[in-house]
Order: sequence, then C-alpha cells, then structure tokens
Amino acid sequence: MSLIRQIWLLLTVTLLVVFLGSFTVGIATSRTYLETQLRLKNSDNAQALALSLSQQKGDLALMDLAVAAQFDTGYYQRISLKDQRGQLVSNHEANAIQTSRAASNAPRWFVDLIPIDSEPGVAQVSDGWRALGSVEVVSHSSFAHDQLWQGSLKSGLWLLLIGALSCVVAVLGVRRIRRPLDATVAQAQALMERRFITVAEPRVPELARLTKAMNAVVERLKLQYDDQAHQVEQLRREAHCDPLTGLSNRTYFVAQLSAILSNDEGPGSGRLYLIRVVDLTMMNRVLGYRQTDGLLQKLAEVLSQVSVGVPGVSTGRLNGGDFAVCLTGGDVPVPDPENYVDAIKRAFAERGVTASVVVGTTNWVRGVTMPQVLAAADSALARAESRGGFAIESNLVGSPTAPVLGEDQWRRRLTAALNEDRMRLVRFPVLNRQSALVHYECPMRLQLEPDGLFESAAHWLPMALRCKLISQVDEAAVAMALAHIESDQLPRGVNVSPASLADSGFVPRLRARLSAAPQQARHLWLEVPEIAALESFELVRELCEQLRPLGVRIGLEHAGERLTRLEFLFEAGLDYVKLDASVVQGVAQDAACAAFVSGTTAMLHGLGLQVYAEGVTDVEDIAALMECGVDGVTGPAVKEA
Repeated sequence: MSLIRQIWLLLTVTLLVVFLGSFTVGIATSRTYLETQLRLKNSDNAQALALSLSQQKGDLALMDLAVAAQFDTGYYQRISLKDQRGQLVSNHEANAIQTSRAASNAPRWFVDLIPIDSEPGVAQVSDGWRALGSVEVVSHSSFAHDQLWQGSLKSGLWLLLIGALSCVVAVLGVRRIRRPLDATVAQAQALMERRFITVAEPRVPELARLTKAMNAVVERLKLQYDDQAHQVEQLRREAHCDPLTGLSNRTYFVAQLSAILSNDEGPGSGRLYLIRVVDLTMMNRVLGYRQTDGLLQKLAEVLSQVSVGVPGVSTGRLNGGDFAVCLTGGDVPVPDPENYVDAIKRAFAERGVTASVVVGTTNWVRGVTMPQVLAAADSALARAESRGGFAIESNLVGSPTAPVLGEDQWRRRLTAALNEDRMRLVRFPVLNRQSALVHYECPMRLQLEPDGLFESAAHWLPMALRCKLISQVDEAAVAMALAHIESDQLPRGVNVSPASLADSGFVPRLRARLSAAPQQARHLWLEVPEIAALESFELVRELCEQLRPLGVRIGLEHAGERLTRLEFLFEAGLDYVKLDASVVQGVAQDAACAAFVSGTTAMLHGLGLQVYAEGVTDVEDIAALMECGVDGVTGPAVKEA
C-alpha cells in the first residue's frame, strides 16, 4: 500500500473514531442528564403530592381522589399510595391508551438501544406527628427519549458538518504533502530511468532532507559528467581538430566526407570546395610565421561564417594553406564559391595583406567514390591556380540519375508507394562484444515506380520532407518492423526523423500502435539523429517518456562531435548512443581517435548508456573499438557468423 493511501486510511480511521467517540459520549451524557431530570421531577412531584395528601386527615377516600387527580394532570407511568405497614392503598397505572398517547416519537430501535430509567420519587404522608404512609411517583420516560433523539440528530448533523470540513482540510493537507512527495518519487523514478534531474526542496523537513540528499547526488553526477565532458572535448580537439584554426583536420574531414558519401540515409548530392592560399611559403618569409598563422585563422573564421545556417556543412584544413568545405544538398541553398571568395577578399583587405586564394569545386552524387570526388576537386584547383589569384574552376564528377520532377509529382509517387505497400526494410546486423546479435538496423527502401528499384532514403528523403510525408514513412517503417518481429522474434531498429517528432500526432499514434502489440514493442529499437536531440530536446524527451514504458529502446544515431555539449543526456532518458562513422573510422591506426572514443564511451557508460559504433568499414577497427569499451559495432565490415 502506498504512503498516500496509508495516510488516507489513517485520517479516515481517525475521523471515524473521533466521530463515533464524540457521538457516543454526547448521547451518554445526555442520557445521564435526562435520567437525573426525571429523578428530580419524580421526587419533587412525590413531595408535593405527599403534602397534599397530608391535608386529608387520613381519609382514604379523599386521599385516593387526590392521587387520581394528580395522575390525570400529567404523564405518569404509575402513582401508588401505601399505608404505614407498606400495604397498597391506592394504585394508578397508565393503561394501553394512556401509554400509547405518551409514547415517544423516537424510533423503537433507538428506545430499545438506549433505555432511560425513570427512578421513582418517594415521599412520606403524615398527619401531624402521625405517619399515614408513603406515596411513590414514576413519570413516563417517553419525553426524555424524544429529547434524547432530537439532541442526537442535531449532534450527529453538527458532527457530520465538522467531519466534512475536516475532510476538506485533510484533502488540502494531503495534497500539500503529496506534491513534494510526488516530486521526490518522480526524481527517484527518473534516476532509475537514467534521467538526472533536480527538484525544489519541499517545506516538509523529512522530505526536504531526502530531496536535498538526492539533489546532491545528481549535482555530483553532473559535476563528474562535466569533468568527463571537458576531458572528452579536449580529446576530440586533439583527434579531430586542426590545432591552429580549430577546423577539422585532414584525417577527420576525409572521414566525414567518406561517411557522407556512404550514408544511404543522407543527402544524395552535394558540393566540395577546395580553397588554397597562393604561395604560402613566400607569405611566411614576408609576413612571418605569426602573422601568417593569424591570416590562416582569419581565413578559417571567414569560411565558418559564410557557412552559418547551412545544415550538414563540414569545414576542414587539409594542410598548410589548403582548406576544404563539403556542402550537402537540401532545402537551404548552399553558398556559391564566389561567396567564399568575396568574403576572403574583404578579410584580407581589412588586414592589409596582398595574399590571394584560388578555389576548385566539384559536385558529388550518390555512387561516386571519395577518391573520384577529391581528384576532381584537386584537378579544378590546379586549373584555378594556373589562372592566378582568386580564380574559381569547377569540375563535374557525375550527374544525378534521378529524373527532375516537381513537388506534386514527387508527392504522387511517394503517396502511391505508401498506399500500395511498395516498401521494404533492409537489415544490417549490430553485433556485441561476443559477436551476438544486438538488433538489426532496418533502413527503409521505397519502390517509387511499379516494378522499379527499391531506392534508398538518400534518393527520396529530401522530397518526402518537403512534401510533409516523412511521418507516414516512419510510421510505415515501424509497422513493418513490428510485423517482422512478430514473425521471427528478432529485434529491429528503425530511424525516426526529426520532422516526424515535430508532428504533434506522431508520438500518440505510435504509442497506440505499440500498445496494441506489447510483445513486439519490447524488441523494437528507435533511433533519432544527434542533431534532433540537440535542436528539439523536448520532443526527444517526450518520445522517451511516452514509449520507454512500453519496453521500446530509444537511442541516438550519428553521434559524436556534439556529445560533450549535450547536457540533455542527463534528462532525456535514452538507452544507447551510436557513434558516427566519421568518429570511429581509422581508430586502429590513430591513437588520438582511439583516446577520444575511449573517453566518450567511458562518459556515456557513466550515465548508464550503451555505446555502439556505426559505419565500421575496416575489420581492424572492430577489435580496436572493443578495446575502447564500445558495446557493439555495425557497418560494412561487420558480418554475422
């Protein structure tokens, strides 16, 4: 039984005891008072009658007449006259008619339950010094029962009214106690769900001490997390960032580019800009290393500023004076190379230097390899360098194979594919440290044309987002995953788009579907991208609060670079994190990368989260990741036994 129920039970029993006790004591007191009044009345009437009988000089006839007259004037049960030897001389008792006329208005059960004794009043009758006998008077008790009944009703009503007011006060008091108690219980429940939240200390001293202790635990965990996050951020900078400019270093930028090109759920096209400072060696001799380093830092700042607001942009310093910018296709227009050149010109002019840059650009599409993209961009950069300062050259690597269609045509194709069930879930295994299956990653494939190929999300996802159909796609993916789980009982993971979370009806519909399939729901893994958790934390937390009680596991995918800035990890209630391919690639050969992965894994394990690595392409990296503490891996290099 809960504490609140125990409090209610205690209050109820206490009020009942007080009510019954007060009512019983009141009735007993009233009964005693009425019996006393009857005794005094009988005694007084007996004395008065005895005085009247003493005036009759011992005439029995007159005395009997006086007794009869007294009996007829009041409601008496009995009046009897005895001589000095105790012999009954005159006796008047109420008959059935008189008894019924004097009957009490109180219920019979009340009269039987609480009898009232009418104690006889006795007085001596005398003629001067000569004793004539004694008279005994007994009044009816019906009037006393009437008074007792009426008094009991009034007392009961007043006690009920007071009891009702006491209940109102008790409700308010219990609510006041319950609020901090519920907050404390919610905090404890959150700790069980790996959500570390603090609550205001209540005014109740006992709960205040408990809340203060739990808040102290959470604060210590937060401080520990902050320390670990700071250390992991330092490791990330050492592993992924250029020490001079703070941009991605060559190794990490190439890993990012490789991950973008191989991600089936990412954008299907984009552009790559290579930017080179002309004759960096001469600048070092003319300006000095310090001023040249400042110029390179300013250049890095300009590149970042031009790319602000563009989703999915990656900027890096490849070496010396070579920089690169990778832009992915999407609804937001990407900056043209002229935007970068103009901004760099202004920055150089403000610093009063005569340096110049050249730019080589290339597009990239799904299916093109990373060496092809880099070679095309480098070739364009060489042509631009031959033309002189601030020249721009472009080079094409391929063109999209998808037909150019309008939004309405895309909407019809996507809607038809959903309505006609032209969908398929492919699966890729996630294996743990013992090479056992954790779950299958199941990205969606759509057949946009009847009898056509099943296309990856990179081909249709941007248009599904634009047509606001992505929540329907995600719901269909969950429904298919549940059906597959029902058939083979194997766990499956499905991606959830940030746009679906923004749909106010998506999570309730998903909860209803999962509630209808409780057995299958416990084998379902849902994943949201790291950027969604960063920008829409409340939506992710709502997803966790609604679905985790059903047994669904919820985690982050494509995570790594921003994890040290995700304070929400304390409150979201996630189950696991998947590190992005760009973070884990080359971990076997790069000690700095391995140190970053180890630190990140230790930090996440401290929060009770499982850690998996995605996009693993090298078998050697698998063993290295396991040494770093990762709980499981997935990617092209991961094969089921």
